[in-house]
Amino acid sequence: MGMVLSVAVVLAYVVLLTYVAVRARAAREFEEFSLAKRALPLALVFGSLAATYVGPGFTIAFVGRGFNSGFLFLGIGLAYALQNILVGLFVAPRLRALKNCHTLGDAIGQKYDRKCQILAGIISVGICTFLAAVMAHAGGVVLTDIFDLPSWSCVIIVVGVTALYTTFGGLRASVITDAFQFSSFAILLPITLLFVLLFHLKGGAATFAEQTSVATVDGFGSVSLIKIIGLVAAFLLGETLIPPYANRALASRTTHISRNGFILAGIFSVVWFTVMISLGITARSIIPQDTAEDLVLLKLVDTIMPASGYALLLVVLVSVVMSSLDSLLNAGAVAFTQDIVKPFAKLPDTSSLKIGRSATIVIAVIAVACAPAVPSIIDGLLICYTIWASAILPALIIGLWIKNPRPLAGILSMGVGTLVAMIAIIFFFIFPLIIDVPAIIIPALCSSLLAYALGHWIDKKKSGA
Repeated sequence: MGMVLSVAVVLAYVVLLTYVAVRARAAREFEEFSLAKRALPLALVFGSLAATYVGPGFTIAFVGRGFNSGFLFLGIGLAYALQNILVGLFVAPRLRALKNCHTLGDAIGQKYDRKCQILAGIISVGICTFLAAVMAHAGGVVLTDIFDLPSWSCVIIVVGVTALYTTFGGLRASVITDAFQFSSFAILLPITLLFVLLFHLKGGAATFAEQTSVATVDGFGSVSLIKIIGLVAAFLLGETLIPPYANRALASRTTHISRNGFILAGIFSVVWFTVMISLGITARSIIPQDTAEDLVLLKLVDTIMPASGYALLLVVLVSVVMSSLDSLLNAGAVAFTQDIVKPFAKLPDTSSLKIGRSATIVIAVIAVACAPAVPSIIDGLLICYTIWASAILPALIIGLWIKNPRPLAGILSMGVGTLVAMIAIIFFFIFPLIIDVPAIIIPALCSSLLAYALGHWIDKKKSGA
């Protein structure tokens, strides 16, 4: 009976979500598909930003980390909150102020040259695709728990449904469904924490404090200083203006809305991380200690909730996955069209829209194929963070702030940053006991910055300026 109820609730949710997406209206122009005609109000920018980053990494994975290492990861998560606020104050308004800019590649192309735009586009599409694979992996974990089907079929279901409404509705459908999903999980998961604390945690506050102390001490004892530094750097820089976030900044109605959307999302993330870590800590005295990290939240909800509550929370977790996945599919498709195809061919709007929709489907298929290779949600995110922060951030941030950015500096920074990050990641897969994922970001980012400085110096010397 519980299984039937879970399946029924999930299917009803998918139908409702599809209705919301259909009501959002299919995109008829590339400008609408990519940036929702730059008309998003503050509520949608904030809700969509929050829904996009509050994916499985910041829910399922953070609960698992709270279970294993207490409040260690809350401190690391605060670096992410700070990043959002800093982007809102100093970067997003500058990005939104650029004219005729659809993507980060567009912004880099305006500041440097077309070659830099194409390279930035290739990196953007790659990052969106592999982040989508991480989301697909997480969606497979949740749906496997609901339907008890093979993991591969669950991955296809969650990606297929998400790709369907994203392909036709574009950014508008993504943003509106994100806001709808955000309103559900932003309420229900904190209520779950209160439910656990009030009715299922024996010993109440004293037990919570004890488990917090034990888990946090164990967490600091099991993690090296260099790994903590790497984690802070990864969460501070790794998701900074990744394509879905940049699209929200560019699609906002004004620079003021762009700034405030990021600041509010950063403040919200502090509350969210606290709730997720706390859920993980409460689970320590309720479920077995040997529970796999990515299954802690599912096991906790299954243990404490009646069948109806469990079904409802599973729906929330599905929405968490889809709200991040749809944004990545759309952002990757827009980057492919705008930064890789358009620099070589002047396309009419209808052709751009068709290419964008086709790219959405291709990225979804690749994400499904790559999902089984994801080691874990957090490790998958950290690998993508390392590449993005090293490959794009130095060229993007410096280019937005200095007066005459040099094309050679941009191309060298992106190329070297990508190469060093990829080599380090390959070494991680070959020697996982020697190399930590979080620590990879430090040499990769330093290499990118040094390459930028070298390119700037050479280009400046050549021009004599």
